[in-house]
Amino acid sequence: MIEALGGDDAKTAVALWQEADLTRPWNDATADFRRALESPSSTVLGIRDGGRLVGTAMVGYDGHRGWVYYLAVAKSHRGRGLGKELMTAAEHWLKAAGAPKIQFMVRTENDAVLAFYDHLGYIPQYCVVLGRRID
Repeated sequence: MIEALGGDDAKTAVALWQEADLTRPWNDATADFRRALESPSSTVLGIRDGGRLVGTAMVGYDGHRGWVYYLAVAKSHRGRGLGKELMTAAEHWLKAAGAPKIQFMVRTENDAVLAFYDHLGYIPQYCVVLGRRID
């Protein structure tokens, strides 16, 4: 069953994100987790197996688009449909929040993940994401 995670899940969620190679040294994943829980327009969804956190999806709505970050499934639990379940839960959460569209970013070299999302019916949006650090 998918549930909204709480503050006590931060360490385990971040460890799962690290296992899935989603973290980068310049991003503070623990702070990302905590900010998501502190905002009324975001959450972190999780799925457990026997009490162990085995999947996550951070979901947020910026008032224009719904976003998904940190979709991760433990290596030991991949191929069981948990990623699809998490994306479906993210879609439901975003629909309930009023989001008309869902989007997310995938690194261009991550062919396996791109194939996963293609299988779920997501298509490239053909835009360039620009940014810079302001902290």
